[in-house]
Amino acid sequence: MPAALSYPGVYIEEIPSGVRTITGVATSITAFVGRALRGPVNDPTPVFGFADYERTFGGLWDQSPMSFMVQHYFQNGGSQALIVRVHNAAPTASASLTLDGGAAGNLVLSAANPGAWGDKLAATVDYGPAATPLVAPKFNLTITDTATGTKEVFFNVSSDPTSPRFVKPVLAQGSKLVVATTVPTTRPALVANADFTIAATPDGSDVTTTQVVSGASLATNKEGIFALEKADLFNILCIPPYSPTDDVDAADLGNAFTYCKSRRAILLIDPPTATDTVTEAQAHMTALTKDENAAFYFPRVLAPNPLKENQIEAFAPCGAMAGVLARTDATRGVWKSAAGIDTQLVGVVGLAAKLTDNENGLLNPLGINCLRDFPVYGRVVWGARTLKGADQLASEWKYVAVRRTALFIEESLYRGTQWVVFEPNDEPLWAQIRLNVGAFMQNLFRQGAFQGKTPREAYFVKCDKETTTQNDINLGIVNIVVGFAPLKPAEFVVIKIQQMAGQIAV
Repeated sequence: MPAALSYPGVYIEEIPSGVRTITGVATSITAFVGRALRGPVNDPTPVFGFADYERTFGGLWDQSPMSFMVQHYFQNGGSQALIVRVHNAAPTASASLTLDGGAAGNLVLSAANPGAWGDKLAATVDYGPAATPLVAPKFNLTITDTATGTKEVFFNVSSDPTSPRFVKPVLAQGSKLVVATTVPTTRPALVANADFTIAATPDGSDVTTTQVVSGASLATNKEGIFALEKADLFNILCIPPYSPTDDVDAADLGNAFTYCKSRRAILLIDPPTATDTVTEAQAHMTALTKDENAAFYFPRVLAPNPLKENQIEAFAPCGAMAGVLARTDATRGVWKSAAGIDTQLVGVVGLAAKLTDNENGLLNPLGINCLRDFPVYGRVVWGARTLKGADQLASEWKYVAVRRTALFIEESLYRGTQWVVFEPNDEPLWAQIRLNVGAFMQNLFRQGAFQGKTPREAYFVKCDKETTTQNDINLGIVNIVVGFAPLKPAEFVVIKIQQMAGQIAV
């Protein structure tokens, strides 16, 4: 009621409606974990196009299958990716430069992250205009990446640790190219375009499962796939081949299955390099854990390699497939299976194995999603099942779209009901929950996300004294039950044709 009723008249009071809008989360943010030419290490970095990837991670590199997967992802409709760069024994300071500071010591600059790219860096130190030069220990520092033309200029920095422009934190917070590892007590001497030098093997060796998936300390140190703990949200995980000759084995994926389930994400699995026949695909499927948060696509895709005069090579399909998922989400919704004649693989000129209908018929019942090459339509996705999609498993999570829809609803409700925590646990709260969750589900129903002609047939939201007993209330628990009738793909279209008997005149 109003704060004070002191005079006769009309008082206005605003009453909260209880409406707390639940917003659906993104559905196709794709995380890639692998080797790159340059860029932050074990730090999930968002990129919004391949040009963005080139600026941060150096573009295509023949030792980085991930770079090609990212290119295929954006070619096929992807819009946002998280890149986790890993390396194997690359020096932490691959390129460095020592700038003479006289008797007081030297300013030592190092490339911001490992890799041969740092050899292309150059630094310039100046003291400002000749008419009004900067007073020691202040100076201007210019860093140039001669490979890309990127230039960073830091004016009026200081070698005095008490200065607000102390060069070490200024570079740490403002530079993507270098860090200051040693700072003298006085400013460095004037220098123009001094080149950084490489003191050790710059790029390290090919990465292995130890750096990406199964290393003993990855989870503790938030490295490899577990670096994604630093990211707020991702929906699809791609683990490209470790190197052009080293695939991700089925035995490596245990941590990835568990982690994707904990983050409500889908893992896309590639066939090994030598897997080009139906028998080999069946054998690889047998070795995989039957997990509802993963899908296996076969065969590998053929695409031009821009680094080799566009010669046609075979690549893992996860990048292109993640792009198709993102494209389908944007045009039709996460509940539409990313398969069919509308799922053309852009930039793909062929497939490593051209499957027949009968071969497809051997793989589909096992939960293997086939990529097919059809006249007119070209290369398309022709399967929509999870690893639990084998007919014999009879899983409720048989289809990728159904599983992804459930994950989307779970994540959206998880984020959209945080306000419930610590609210008084009684009917007024339950009514608000039913209102807000029901509004979210109704919105999805209107978009065509569920089966059913009416909301009652499509979904339900239950939160009352039946779901939350007095014992639950005493324990501080409120139970919300949400059900939905998912859309399932029409995998098999049966057309029945009957010859009409001649009409007999009466």
